[in-house]
Amino acid sequence: MTEAAHSFESLLREALTPVEPPPDLAERLESTLLSITELAADELEAWELSAMRDPRNWVRPAAAVVVGSAAGTALVILRARNRAKHRAPAGISAVRDSAESTIRDISRETRKLLGDR
Repeated sequence: MTEAAHSFESLLREALTPVEPPPDLAERLESTLLSITELAADELEAWELSAMRDPRNWVRPAAAVVVGSAAGTALVILRARNRAKHRAPAGISAVRDSAESTIRDISRETRKLLGDR
């Protein structure tokens, strides 16, 4: 029974070995999120207000709002997280500074993203 437990433990250890993501994953994710956000904004810009009378026409703009908001939020978080990763806190006193700079990064990225439209 101990041999089976040891074998099972070694199989688990092998299966749960961390895998490093590709180096360009963050860049690809950021460009994909940016293009989704731009496509959603373009869809909303092309939508005519006169079409609001018919509820059947609400699906595409509503989907564009939801998808664009989700992609924009993810993009802001991704960019702020990338900046925070480069500024690792040195100690407990640096945690507050890190949190403040992360909040500033999030607001800056949000203004940048919303300012484009």
